[in-house]
Amino acid sequence: MTAASLEPLTFDPYDYRFHDDPYPTYRRLRAEAPLYHNPDLDFWALSRHADVTAGFRDATRLSSANGVSLDPAAWGPHAHRVMSFLAMDDPRHMRMRKLVYRGFTPRRVTEMEDRIREITLGYLEPALARESFDWIEDFAGKLPMDVISELLGVPERDRAEIRRLADLVVHREDGVLDVPLAAVDASLELFGYYTDLVAERRNAPGDDLVSALLDADIDGDRLSDQEIIGFMFLMVVAGNETTTKLLGNALYWAARHPGEYAKVAADPGLVPEWVEETLRYDTSSQIVARTAVVDLDYHGATIPAGAKVLLLIGSANRDSAAFDDADSYRIDRPDKGKLASFGAGVHFCLGAHLARLEAGVALREFAARVPAYRVVDSGIVRVHSTNVRGFAALPLIVEK
Repeated sequence: MTAASLEPLTFDPYDYRFHDDPYPTYRRLRAEAPLYHNPDLDFWALSRHADVTAGFRDATRLSSANGVSLDPAAWGPHAHRVMSFLAMDDPRHMRMRKLVYRGFTPRRVTEMEDRIREITLGYLEPALARESFDWIEDFAGKLPMDVISELLGVPERDRAEIRRLADLVVHREDGVLDVPLAAVDASLELFGYYTDLVAERRNAPGDDLVSALLDADIDGDRLSDQEIIGFMFLMVVAGNETTTKLLGNALYWAARHPGEYAKVAADPGLVPEWVEETLRYDTSSQIVARTAVVDLDYHGATIPAGAKVLLLIGSANRDSAAFDDADSYRIDRPDKGKLASFGAGVHFCLGAHLARLEAGVALREFAARVPAYRVVDSGIVRVHSTNVRGFAALPLIVEK
């Protein structure tokens, strides 16, 4: 299999036109090039559900140690400095994951539900009072980072600035193929702030996640300050942006399918299904990267050892071999149990429970108050990213 034999099919995650509608390209990849090679950008890609989910579970032959993003600044042997244990292999990955889990428990997350609702209503009710507002700017771009700051114990007086820095960390401009200088500067500021916060909690522990991580212990093994700070930054990079995009994608596609939204407005108990169908139909994290440790054979071709391998999550979630009527947005579909959105195996997303809880609370409060709404197409702005799909602006008009 050669690049020439795949022409005219091309897949370029740096081409931001791709993000307007990637799914026709995904369909062609699954049908014509289930193992795709881009020699210009030097990566291979797997697009079928079976291959992507197996790739997630094959953590021995598909390494995370060089990082999970194609951004050059986030790739290489030091990727863990930015992406924490997401960019590690076992046993190093599992050691840190287990220690983090001692503090970042499902119980701690579940206990956040009432507070998440308070934060939700603090932004949602004033927005709904205006009838026309930007879902991202006025709500979805604020809630996830405030929830993370609440978990970490960031004082309320600092949260707006921390949210501003977090937005800069993940922002990309059209045509910029690496981390821009503003994102680098914001990252350094965040690292400095979190360093001070960890030092404060070491001297005066509280009931927040940072204090719990400082106290985490497995047979005398503890997290270092740098490991805790790295995990805090991971929550900014992974937990903040992806949940913002999940909330935006949910509102966008429900507006595009008003009959589906009507089901939720009539029965907010369907909100968990709304969340899951959005994760399947148009997931926030479309792509993750791995490194081939050995030569890998797929579909009659060989990925050479050392190569970059992309797992195309967005394509896997639309594979008709795994989901009936895969290209239809159906909130009450019965077959959502095969999602690739949060990965699989040892690297299954540790923040999946928090993302689902935040989205569930937020969308339930929205559906309980809004019988119908529409998006203002002329004001829609998509984010520029190689691996995350969603909106930078999503103006809404709601009906009362």
